Amino acid sequence: MENDFENELIIRDFLARQRTTLANQRTLLSYIRTALYFLVSGTALFEVKNLDHIRDLGYLSFALSLILIILGFYNYFRVRKKLRKGTYHLM
Repeated sequence: MENDFENELIIRDFLARQRTTLANQRTLLSYIRTALYFLVSGTALFEVKNLDHIRDLGYLSFALSLILIILGFYNYFRVRKKLRKGTYHLM
């Protein structure tokens, strides 16, 4: 079915689909990059020994990192599934 859908696309639509696929991958990478920033900042906050209440921000940073990774992969696979079905214009 996917090949039939590919054959029906004109070149403009095919290129738009390719751009959307690349944008989806780029969005996933930005989610991962942001999650890594939170992970690194959480690690740095754990290294502060003089202020105990800063440690809670480290836990929060680790939690946000995990949430961003899960959200990024969920969004990526949701959009990829719609692109494969050909219903990406209905998002």
